[in-house]
Amino acid sequence: MSTKDALALLAGAIIAVSFVGTARTPPATAASPLGNASGTLPGLAPIISNADRARARALIQRLPTRGLGSNAGYERTRYGENWADTASGVPYARNGCRTRDDLLARDGRDVEYRAGSRCEVVSMTLEDPYTGRIIHWHKDNADEVQVDHVVPLNYGWRMGAPRWPMSKRLDFANDPLNLLPVDGDANEQKDAAGPSGWLPPQRRVRCAYVTRFAQVAVKYGVPVTPADKKAMLAQCR
Repeated sequence: MSTKDALALLAGAIIAVSFVGTARTPPATAASPLGNASGTLPGLAPIISNADRARARALIQRLPTRGLGSNAGYERTRYGENWADTASGVPYARNGCRTRDDLLARDGRDVEYRAGSRCEVVSMTLEDPYTGRIIHWHKDNADEVQVDHVVPLNYGWRMGAPRWPMSKRLDFANDPLNLLPVDGDANEQKDAAGPSGWLPPQRRVRCAYVTRFAQVAVKYGVPVTPADKKAMLAQCR
């Protein structure tokens, strides 16, 4: 065997060993929402070019507007059990894993699973799209990373979800297009606000964020308030 061949074999062995006990997927690379209509690609990459910003504005312009409706009757259970794998019309549906774990695995790097489980994520590294923080997350501090509904469930409720069939509410709550693992504190600051009331602290992703908000709203027929639409367009000038 030549020296060159021996070195190639050694390099392959080192690579193989380095993957033992690590994630079953390669490191996540953030995707632009304009190329991620299914929501199955990770993260939230900035929208930078003038052409892409024009596409984003065109999408936002499609959104009908109305005032926020009543909050009466809203409970999280109106959208089904929290993170249960019971939706049927969205990616990852009924795959045997809880929705939260699906999203952690989609967006995390160096993902590790509980021994004997193909689903339960116990640690990972996340580049938070909202703040830019690198979060080394472990389940012992579970709330440090929360899975945000880009269009909040309460917002959807006040914009017509009480009239939806339960199957549509389940899809809305578990659709990966509407879900992003993010810094827990940032998610709690957002609460149920629309874009006129809250935007990601990391300014460079704000156009991408409102574009994702618009994608979800268009898909599910959710109108937005006039103030929210104005704020959304302003982020993608």
